[in-house]
Amino acid sequence: MQKANKPLISYIPTFLEYLEVEKGLAVLSVKNYDRFINKFRIWLDKDYPGLKPHNLTADIIYQFRLYLSRQGVNATTKQNLKKSTQNYYLIALRNFLAYLIEKDIETLPPGKVKLAKDNMRERVVKFLNLEQLERLLLSPKIAEISGLRDKAIMETLFSTGLRVAELVNLNRDQFNLKIIKNPNYDSLELAIVGKGSHPRPIYFSRRCLDWIIRYLEARKDMERPLFINHQNFKNDKTDHRLTTRSIENVLTKYSKIAGLPFIATPHTLRHTYATDLLNQGADLRIVQEFLGHKNIMTTQIYTHVTNKRLKDLHQKFHSGKNLKNE
Repeated sequence: MQKANKPLISYIPTFLEYLEVEKGLAVLSVKNYDRFINKFRIWLDKDYPGLKPHNLTADIIYQFRLYLSRQGVNATTKQNLKKSTQNYYLIALRNFLAYLIEKDIETLPPGKVKLAKDNMRERVVKFLNLEQLERLLLSPKIAEISGLRDKAIMETLFSTGLRVAELVNLNRDQFNLKIIKNPNYDSLELAIVGKGSHPRPIYFSRRCLDWIIRYLEARKDMERPLFINHQNFKNDKTDHRLTTRSIENVLTKYSKIAGLPFIATPHTLRHTYATDLLNQGADLRIVQEFLGHKNIMTTQIYTHVTNKRLKDLHQKFHSGKNLKNE
């Protein structure tokens, strides 16, 4: 390890380049890191200007955590940053320090950056039960091309568990109609590159493929994207691919039509997909693979399902209920 002569904050630009080039993070992820680490840069430059990496101490980190804890969201609400939001900044700082150590620059170990403890209730995962899901899927008017498209979109989200950004990147040439129209073709497996540039397989059920086929056969265009905007459509060089915002609007529209108790999002269907797999007996690590989660801890937000299953199994099979009390 070497003691650097340059200020700690001067390494931030190369850290962001490292995330993009060596870690292969998406541009949006790098921008988020830039935003999170920038708060530390501004604070450090004000309270500890010119601080060298090897002079960073646990006490300085504590002062930064105190600053985050007291940081107001805005002047109107007077609310402080949520614990979960504070942790985004702290995790970015941890990764920054890990980068410095990887480059043999002496600094505080990342483990010394403690995350804020959130004593609030566990994150609530919103998902649809089968009756609600059925109402949602029956909402589009499939006599119209846009309704047929929306039906295919929602069926795809539930069948695959795709993130919305992954969904909009699907192209119609990934679906060979001659092959998938075969009724004996049970499902389609596609390999995609998801969040964090991690490849994984996704699966389209027979039911889902049938709706994609109906949608593609109803289209008269030659556009490459699987899902396109049919409003004011022109056969020009303009990219008519639906945006993530458009997909979110689709779910908002049909949530209201279906009379759901809350507005469903594309991620709601991803949660519903995962919850359904677990309810059918899938192992949590298998669901992790399906969802493309790098860390099993991310998948454990679905323990509300596994916990209930375990409780039901215990009540069903445990022999204690058959023993005499006296």
